[in-house]
Amino acid sequence: MKKRMKWNVKKSVITVLRLLILLAIGYIIIYPLLYMIVTSLKSREAFYASARVWIPNMLDPIYSFATAIQATDYWNSLRSTFLFEIVAAFIEVVSCSVAAYGFARFKFKGKGIFMAGLFLTILIPENMIIIPRMVNYSRMDFLGILGGIESLAGIDLRPNLIGTPWAFYLPSLFAIGLRSGILIFIYIQFFKSLPSELEEAAWVDGAGPIRTFISIALPSSGVVFVTVIVFAVIWHWNDTILASMYLKKDYPLAVMLDRIITTLASYGYYGTKRPEVISILMASCLLFILPVLVLYMILQRWFIESIDHVGIKG
Repeated sequence: MKKRMKWNVKKSVITVLRLLILLAIGYIIIYPLLYMIVTSLKSREAFYASARVWIPNMLDPIYSFATAIQATDYWNSLRSTFLFEIVAAFIEVVSCSVAAYGFARFKFKGKGIFMAGLFLTILIPENMIIIPRMVNYSRMDFLGILGGIESLAGIDLRPNLIGTPWAFYLPSLFAIGLRSGILIFIYIQFFKSLPSELEEAAWVDGAGPIRTFISIALPSSGVVFVTVIVFAVIWHWNDTILASMYLKKDYPLAVMLDRIITTLASYGYYGTKRPEVISILMASCLLFILPVLVLYMILQRWFIESIDHVGIKG
């Protein structure tokens, strides 16, 4: 009896300790979001009430959020984010699946070299190739054909894609967009796990590679698509480097948030330690993450399941 009681006490202590550890970890993870929400709701006077940290005695959300919307040009920036970044992200999701299926299911000469190139695209940061990309997109040419026409006829037919959505769409279309290498690698790991018997049965029935990919591989890839969509959307949503280089106006939300200190200075809010500035900054950050947070809450269950199925396997 005593032994059983000791076991129950020990089990209860372990349960309590486990709960305390999980609560501590959860608090550390969710603390930035809680601080952001509370700070964005505070009035100027509430910042001087040091005894009321998490439950402010005075709220003024209208001022902070209205100023944040104005400073970030929120609705126009949100439209630009969807037009330039999110559309490019979904194009990238489709094109990377096609490239990855070829790597995973076919053998061809030079495959090892192409795989090495794929890993290089993962290792090389975007900052290192941004200047060549700018030069290329400012006078777009395929295989030097349009440049050859210019040298012969004296007519420059090379279009300038800077400032247009095509600077975002074309790399995504050819699976060389923002962090496409990682997305392709995730797809490859999943396609390798698909039973080859399904494809062989499709080939026996007369289906070619394209029909097999559309009819067999894609319907079986729902879990990996959720993972890739979440990653692609978040990476494009947070993109500031490419958007600030390719665009001259109508910047996405990430760029406007990156420049908000300068924008607030033009409104007369100098420095980042003033209470009203802190409140506006937190409101701007909350408005920025809100659409992505809603997307993740909608896809959470499928995303967790997809991570379990996709898992990076050797």
